[in-house]
Amino acid sequence: MTELKEIPLWIIVPLVLVLLLQGTWMFLDAGKRGKWRWLWGLWGLTNIPTPLLIYLFFVRLPDERKKSHARKDE
Repeated sequence: MTELKEIPLWIIVPLVLVLLLQGTWMFLDAGKRGKWRWLWGLWGLTNIPTPLLIYLFFVRLPDERKKSHARKDE
């Protein structure tokens, strides 16, 4: 427990803010796409940047590819 006392507050506060922003964005974006928003939102609060990268590769990119193929077919 003494390890946490050694970490300066000026490092902890930005990390918490980034985690909150990442989790909130992933939750909202996954909700728009209908892709398990609670899973992505909660996982986005756990660490940086692994959940975000996996979300981008497995949810966002496939959706963008589907949209671009749909536009080409029209």
